[in-house]
Amino acid sequence: MSLIHPFAGLRPVPERAEEVIAPPYDVLNTTEARQRASGRPWSFLHISKAEIDLPENTNPYDPVVYAKSAENLQKMLTEGILMREDKDCYYVYRLIMNGHAQTGLVAVASVADYDTNRIRKHEFTRIEKEDDRVRQITALNAQTGPVLLAYPSQPEMDAILEAATAAQPLVDVTADDGVQHTFWKIDNTDTIKKITAIFDAMPALYIADGHHRSASASRIAKTRGGDGNQNSDYFLSVIYPHKQMKILDYNRVITDLNGLSDTDFLQKIQSAFTVTAESAEVRPAKVTEFGMYLDGQWYRLAIHPELIPDDPVKSLDVSLLADNLIEPVLGIADPRTDNRIDFVGGIRGLGELEKRVDSGEMAVAFAFFPTSMEALMAVADAGEVMPPKSTWFEPKLADGLVSHVLD
Repeated sequence: MSLIHPFAGLRPVPERAEEVIAPPYDVLNTTEARQRASGRPWSFLHISKAEIDLPENTNPYDPVVYAKSAENLQKMLTEGILMREDKDCYYVYRLIMNGHAQTGLVAVASVADYDTNRIRKHEFTRIEKEDDRVRQITALNAQTGPVLLAYPSQPEMDAILEAATAAQPLVDVTADDGVQHTFWKIDNTDTIKKITAIFDAMPALYIADGHHRSASASRIAKTRGGDGNQNSDYFLSVIYPHKQMKILDYNRVITDLNGLSDTDFLQKIQSAFTVTAESAEVRPAKVTEFGMYLDGQWYRLAIHPELIPDDPVKSLDVSLLADNLIEPVLGIADPRTDNRIDFVGGIRGLGELEKRVDSGEMAVAFAFFPTSMEALMAVADAGEVMPPKSTWFEPKLADGLVSHVLD
């Protein structure tokens, strides 16, 4: 059983791709999805968030939503908007955002290798989100949301992907958020065998985004009792060389200072950090450095070096701030459940942090240096998990560009 496998993709006919592709199901709420799909009858949001076609206030987890997803998928097939490849292929998927390009392989990845941790995780999953994906995949008999994976950059594989992009693409569209999505097919038998062999020689792949999608695929494979050669024994993936992947900062805003005055708070944090007032916004320039926005003033925080442990999880910036400031000073022990803390993806910029504090909604904001892929891989290799909201990957994969049918 191979680590990855080619597959017969279910994809839009090329001339319809721009009408079909949509943001990932989990980056839009229902209201936003209704707006994005308005006037776009073939948007994949009608499949990935089918509650937009049902009465307002419909519970997204209601069985009627999954049934509507299946109905909408069948309609797109019947109307010729989507087509199924007639043979197993690999695909190449290039994303370009703000001058940053990354070129990866679209394949299906082995559930068995996920189960044995050869495809490595770095996050916990929540059962209710797994249940949602299981119901969606079961209703559609297809995986429509790809898992974002990384492979340790391998020159031969990188070169094969780059060479494939010299051909005419199947799809080349720029979405309404300005991200360019370009898609090629690899159907040469020898090239397919070579790609499969290169990946089989790799010690591990790493989940960057899509822990719930991969976990749900594992659950479905177990219920179907496959022998390792069934479609349900694999899950839809896009796999990029780790050196090309872009992680943005994932910042924190907090509602109050845990009863402290600004002066007392600033004094208290100096036991763990060097605190320097700055005249402009502070975007950290390196690991172990933080920006802090408090009462209209930016500060640069540098943690005292002796407080940095030799541990792949505890030495992460998100852990350093949590263990030396957010928990002991602000009293937030569990960021998963404490509603005094919120998280702001770096795509929104530091201005969003100022806005949340200046409005009075939040008391203080913290800006981070982005987590590196190497740090993520070290945590996964150690069999550990990262703190919640440690990574924000951009650009995002599109839903609808290709799906994996399980029959």
